[in-house]
Amino acid sequence: MTWFLLCVGLLIGGYFIYGAFVEKVFGINTQRQTPAFTKTDGVDYVPMSKGKVYLIQLLNIAGVGPIFGPILGALYGPAAMLWIVFGCIFAGAVHDYFSGMLSVRNNGQSVPNLAGKYLGKPAKHFMNVFAIVLLLLVGVVFISAPAGLLSKLTGYDMAIFVGIIFSYYLIATLVPVDKIIGRLYPFFGALLMFMSVGLTLAIIVSSEHSLLPGFEAKDFLTNLNPNDMPLWPALFITIACGAVSGFHATQSPLMARCVENESNGRFVFFGAMIGEGVIALIWCAIALSFFGGIEGLNAGMDGNPANVVYAASNGLLGAVGGFLAILGVIVLPITSGDTAFRSARLILSEFFKMPQTQISKRLLLAIPLFVIGAILTQVDFGIIWRYFGVANQTTAVLMLWTASAYLLRHNKLHWICTVPAMFMTCVVISFLLSSPTLGAGLNMTVSTIAGVISTLVITALIMVKTKGKGEGEVEDDEELTQTLSGKASTEA
Repeated sequence: MTWFLLCVGLLIGGYFIYGAFVEKVFGINTQRQTPAFTKTDGVDYVPMSKGKVYLIQLLNIAGVGPIFGPILGALYGPAAMLWIVFGCIFAGAVHDYFSGMLSVRNNGQSVPNLAGKYLGKPAKHFMNVFAIVLLLLVGVVFISAPAGLLSKLTGYDMAIFVGIIFSYYLIATLVPVDKIIGRLYPFFGALLMFMSVGLTLAIIVSSEHSLLPGFEAKDFLTNLNPNDMPLWPALFITIACGAVSGFHATQSPLMARCVENESNGRFVFFGAMIGEGVIALIWCAIALSFFGGIEGLNAGMDGNPANVVYAASNGLLGAVGGFLAILGVIVLPITSGDTAFRSARLILSEFFKMPQTQISKRLLLAIPLFVIGAILTQVDFGIIWRYFGVANQTTAVLMLWTASAYLLRHNKLHWICTVPAMFMTCVVISFLLSSPTLGAGLNMTVSTIAGVISTLVITALIMVKTKGKGEGEVEDDEELTQTLSGKASTEA
């Protein structure tokens, strides 16, 4: 219990201490009008209160990733908890803050346009394709997972729930952001809080279970995986949501269009990621605790993390409480899947320069996305999840390098983004080179050396290309301030 509380304390402290530092490096301008006001359209650009935007952001980013990922990652032992804590503070929350605030500074633009502005047109074109692929994979994963749990919970055919969830996604993708998402998500957020706090308290007071039973300090630095899976680099791909996730970069611009003031950015973007980190930490701890250890977890999971969710929720909270907890787990992916398709629609609208105020234009882009998504639901969930994991972390790498390039361009402390970008670049390259199913299947040592060398080369290229490029330019917020001051002087 002490280790668990320490990890939670570190996450909360990370928000107040490191989050404030990151905000200072970025340099907010509270006098600058946000896109919610400068581009209000009643559909995607809608001003919302800080609390409401926070809850929506949290539910947007917290799909099954911060539950299924940490459960799978728990097979490596308590080391998974360390990655959640330090990955969340120094990589994930930084990634989310910059993906949101750079969008705020650039009229609510999506991640491909941000990558294009700060890394060049090739990065923009690559991200346009990659982001759409990732969002489609996310949408499919976040249909299959809740539909499977609903089927298990009710006994009805999974295909029925797939159809119902698809129908909801289509409606939520098309209607104005404040009509469904803005009204229902605060309630769903309360359900999420109940699930997380309820399960934690239940296992703490349980007479049958104990928190992190039998684990010692040395186990936090040891790979305990019973299936002989290497901790490096697989753990950092397995646990994405809850530590660092590229999917979040596609979601942050949705709320960047609704934030009322730049001062809200740390709470909304950095804070929501910390909140997701706490959720991931809870599920990792439950997975390590409920079955009495790693071997019990491996047997109880039986290859599907949904089995852990079902068993732990009912076992700790009883029939009624378990039902509500499972309902919370079902809500998480649904509230991320709908915004995944919404993000894909907006990215396509920016690419085709197609305004989205008319519902016919929204349908024109949304329907093909849902057709492709429906086809992908026929693919085995395990295959989709593996590709999702790699695509997710690759997107995170690109977003971190985009943020690093922005800071380099304006001579700010770029290392807060460059260091996690370098680490995740090495993770992705090493994984792709070593993976026998998704990559080249090379020896781990060779793959790691190649990953390190490739990372150093990429870092050098980005620094050479970007450093000093912004010299002589006026930063976006300063330019706006000067423009407004000039306008006021002219009017006077």
